Amino acid sequence: MEFRIADTFTAALARLPAQEQKAVKTSAFDMQLDPSGPGLQFHRIEAARDPNFWSVRANRDIRIIVHRTAGSLLLAYVDHHDKAYAWAERRRIEAHPRTGALQIVESRERVEEAAPALFAKAQAEWLAPEPALFDALQLDDLLGVGVPEDWIEPVRAATEARFFDLAAHLPAEAAEALLEFAATGRLPKPVEPAADPFAHPDAQRRFRVIEDVEALRAALDAPWERWSVFLHPSQAGVIEKTYSGPARVAGSAGTGKSVVAVHRAVRLARANPHARVLLTTFSKPLANALQRKVDILVATEPSARGRITVASWDGLADELHQLVHARRPRVATLEQIRAALVEAASGSMVWSERFLVSEFRHVVDAWQVADEMAYADTPRPGRRSRLGAKQRTALWPIFMAARTRLAAQGLATWASVFSSLAADYGASAAPPFTHVVVDEAQDLGVPELRFLRALAPEGEDRLFFAGDLGQRIFQPPFSWKALGIDVRGRSTTLKVNYRTSHQIREAADRLLPGAVQDMDGREETRKGTVSVFDGPHPQVLKLVDETAEREAILAFLSTARAEGIAPAEIGLFVRSRAQLDRARTVAQAAGLVPVEPGDALNKAVESVIVGTMHMAKGLEFKAVAVLACDDGVLPLQERIDTVGDEAELEEVYETERHLLYVASTRARDRLLITGVHPVSEFLGDLG
Repeated sequence: MEFRIADTFTAALARLPAQEQKAVKTSAFDMQLDPSGPGLQFHRIEAARDPNFWSVRANRDIRIIVHRTAGSLLLAYVDHHDKAYAWAERRRIEAHPRTGALQIVESRERVEEAAPALFAKAQAEWLAPEPALFDALQLDDLLGVGVPEDWIEPVRAATEARFFDLAAHLPAEAAEALLEFAATGRLPKPVEPAADPFAHPDAQRRFRVIEDVEALRAALDAPWERWSVFLHPSQAGVIEKTYSGPARVAGSAGTGKSVVAVHRAVRLARANPHARVLLTTFSKPLANALQRKVDILVATEPSARGRITVASWDGLADELHQLVHARRPRVATLEQIRAALVEAASGSMVWSERFLVSEFRHVVDAWQVADEMAYADTPRPGRRSRLGAKQRTALWPIFMAARTRLAAQGLATWASVFSSLAADYGASAAPPFTHVVVDEAQDLGVPELRFLRALAPEGEDRLFFAGDLGQRIFQPPFSWKALGIDVRGRSTTLKVNYRTSHQIREAADRLLPGAVQDMDGREETRKGTVSVFDGPHPQVLKLVDETAEREAILAFLSTARAEGIAPAEIGLFVRSRAQLDRARTVAQAAGLVPVEPGDALNKAVESVIVGTMHMAKGLEFKAVAVLACDDGVLPLQERIDTVGDEAELEEVYETERHLLYVASTRARDRLLITGVHPVSEFLGDLG
């Protein structure tokens, strides 16, 4: 008999207090070891429409709902007695007549009995003059995407105003397909039916076979981490696929790119006992977050854990530099680079300081240009200040002199560190890793990409990248193909957003163009991306002063707390450190302790995350307030003042929009964006 768990079970388990979870886990382990054990108390649920639903007593009041057949035992749900029985009485588990996928189907009649007022209102709206969203779809269309037969009529009649209420009662694949149709006018292509109802990709997203007690313990130890057990078919396909060359997964914020990166790294480590997998990203806090996810997946597999290294690319370079050169690199700050260039250009009034810093950092240093001849041929993508041969000849001595000054101080740049390590390991017969998986790949620069490319030998699944061009906030664009990395034909875009409500995603998307294109012509489009849940519209407030802003945020926090959102599930973000005090003041006025991302939360007090938009990357919260979005702050005037040409100004505006997009899409359910007059011009775009 196969032993399985459903995503509905782990979701329900996560809602129980720790002591009740412990009792449930004990009963689950007993069932996994011996489903016919004399200590288990199975009771058939007589009122259930599905005759295979049984209850198992975990303690005096907690009941586990199991679906038991001759071939399998499935943990389906868990709750207090009455709620658990009510759940089972309204559902049945069956194979869909068209797709063949096993589904947990709510009984339409029982749902209407449980919420008659809701359905009376819905029925009135379905019959109202507002056009039905899916009236053009035929019966075969709806069955083909997994809509249960008894929900066909409500779906055909559903209006936009009621669809999210209806979608909550449909199997996930049906709801997602209908959302995609509403967004694009196209239904996804149906998956071929499977002979085994559990083997269908849509069934595998909600049911998982548990082989042994250790696998069950890993699945139940963190039941809220549903991504660790259940995957969307599009995610699973990318994770399991073998790629002959560099590959990439893209998708807007909240579509699960990082989940794919983590699962792929673990899959590669499990597949080969000699594998050495690097999972890397742009910052240490985000690397720590990825490490926690890896630890959840391989909690019972120490050998696989030992084959995975998780690090930021700066941190990894620092460590490898010590191995190769027996010392840590001394990396110059931006001010030290600026001072060296100003001194080198002393007496020359031809070039502005802003231009020299920009040209050195983004062209000469980034590409590690070695001599004047190479400088003449170095690409300057996106830079509209064209430089002729004579101008480059005049500039080169300045850059060489600045390099000499930095070297005399024992200083390197990160670009030179990455490039020297790329040369060291590129010539090595034994690179340190067999596979490299990169998260937040859109923020790789030229030297970082060269460095990571050199860390693994040629071969299948060597390089894998996860990223979103719409979240690029650190690096100017450049051609990956120019560095020998071509992901064409091996690129997948995820379209299902699990993290952010429909309303927040829709508002945040207005900050970006409908499609973003990289320097190699590869386009990432946001069209067709769907959020799987509904929520309140985000608030965008333009306020007269900081006092009014503080009061508005306090009201927002009060509402969130009243809805059961814990302080640790709330984030307050600002553009830069100069505005952090505004956020801290609000947090303290709400009786909360402000803590920056990456710092440990103090369990003895109620803490709230307060940080810059840059540090929001990779994080998620139930409620987010983005404050201090004033004119001169967003976009940041200091960045505008340092641009060297018109193209760089466009780049500043683009990445500043990306920053607000990143901060806004950290919110799951509630979002507030505030500014004090005169406010940022970006707020008008949010609607």
